[in-house]
Formats: sequence, structure tokens, C-alpha cells
Amino acid sequence: MTTETLAVADWEVWQTAQRLSRKTIDERLRVIRQLHAETEQQPIRIDAAGIVRWVADHDDDWSDSTACTYTSYLSAWFKWLQLTDRRIDNPMVKVGTPRAPDREPRPTSDADVAKLLKTRMWTSTRRMILIALLAGLRVHEIAKIRGEDVDLGSRLLWVRGKGKRLKSVPLHPLLVELASEMPAAGWWFPMRGHEGEHVLAKSVSDIIGRTMRRAGVRGTPHCLRHWYASTMLANGVDIRVVQELLRHKSLATTQIYTKVPDGHRHEAIATLDVWRALRSPSQAVALQPAA
Repeated sequence: MTTETLAVADWEVWQTAQRLSRKTIDERLRVIRQLHAETEQQPIRIDAAGIVRWVADHDDDWSDSTACTYTSYLSAWFKWLQLTDRRIDNPMVKVGTPRAPDREPRPTSDADVAKLLKTRMWTSTRRMILIALLAGLRVHEIAKIRGEDVDLGSRLLWVRGKGKRLKSVPLHPLLVELASEMPAAGWWFPMRGHEGEHVLAKSVSDIIGRTMRRAGVRGTPHCLRHWYASTMLANGVDIRVVQELLRHKSLATTQIYTKVPDGHRHEAIATLDVWRALRSPSQAVALQPAA
């Protein structure tokens, strides 16, 4: 095993000990391996110029958000290399951080939600969609629901989200009915052919995404979570309550859902009247022809 391979393996163990989520660890490792494969330079030795060229090579296929996320992974990697005396300098000091894009929610519209629910689909798919809409769960959280996570007496669903934090989400009446039909123990969505394992998060995303496209509904499965948050805020639910229900660590993350909806902006534009001077009573009298 090479020095570089050992370093990556040690970093994986270190992140696990820091109680980072498996998803975060896997993504960070994937990006480090991608850097190695595409630059043909060892991630432990690559310089700032090599990193900048790699990021620039993806100008067409990475969004601003992806570039920010990947550079944050590299920053964590080189910081750890310094911390463990594997490297003296940190090239990310010279690389810098791309400007983070303004985030805007993209909730599925009410009309599209109705269109989606009217579409023919498997019962399991409908259950996934209802959980996304009425509990605001992410696809990887839907994939890991077990019967043991549901407390029908208290009408709560316990969700293990980012950073392995365990949070409860109140069950909507439709989800109480759904939960009563599901197994009281074991995975709600087991992997086909491997009943002891849950379905992959990507599979949940693909299943919901295909159904949305078939229904003619734009967006991604995550837009259903956006609908969950945006609808509650539009209905007057306090933002701190919505933060708790979304299980956001920071209120700043929840605040992206408070941006003015497109419908309100269109209504505001519709109030503009270039002829309003002619419509006011005083002007109408002044403009009448003399007798």
C-alpha cells in the first residue's frame, strides 16, 4: 500500500472518529480520488496551480455550488494533512474559495403536487412521495426508515439526519394512516433481493424522479422538501418551528425559504399602471374638453 493510499485510509478513520456522517465521508473520499485520477498527481503532493487547473477544467460541468462544495472537501483534506504532519503547507490558502452562489428554494408548485399525486404509480413510490411532501425527508432519510423509528402513540417519526443527529418529526394524519400499514419492525423500503438491507438513496431519488418526469412535473425529488417548507411558511407557520421541522442546525439555512415567492412578485408587477394619471379623478376632470 502506497503512502498516499495509507493517508486516504487514515483520513477515513479519522473522519469516522469525528462522528461525521458516512455520506459526507464517502463524498470527500470520492472527490480526492477524482482529483488523483483526473490530474494524475498525488493528492498528498499536488500544488495550488494543479488544483486551480483541475477546478477550471470543470467550469462547464460543475455548478457554482458544486465547486464550493468540492473545494471545501479539499480544504478539509489539506488541513488534516497539516494537522498530522504529512504536509507543511496548505495549497488551499493560495487557491481560495469560490464565491458561494445565492441559494433559492425551488418548491414544486401546488398544481404540480396535485398532478403528481394523480399519476398512476406503485404503492411504495406513492409512500415515498408522501413522506417527502408531508415530513420533508431527504431521499437518504426515506431510504433508511424502519418500523422501529415510528411512535404511533405520540405520532412521531424519528429521523437520523446529517451528522447522525436523531430528531423527531410529527406525523401528518395521512402519514399516521400510512405508518399503520407498514411493518412495525425492519426496513420500510428494503432492497429487492436483499431484505436485510434498505434501498439505496440513489434508488429512492431515481424512483421519485422518474415518476415526476412521467407526470410532467419539473424539478428534483428535493423540490418536494422545498414544497414542505415553503408551504408552511406561506401558511404563517413561525420560521423557528419550520427550522425544527426541517432539522436545520442554523436558522440561516431555513431563511432561504422566506424569499418572496414568484407569484407575489408577479402580482406586484401587475399593479403597475403607466396610465394611472389618466385614471385618477382629478386628472380625468382636467383632461375633459372645454365646453
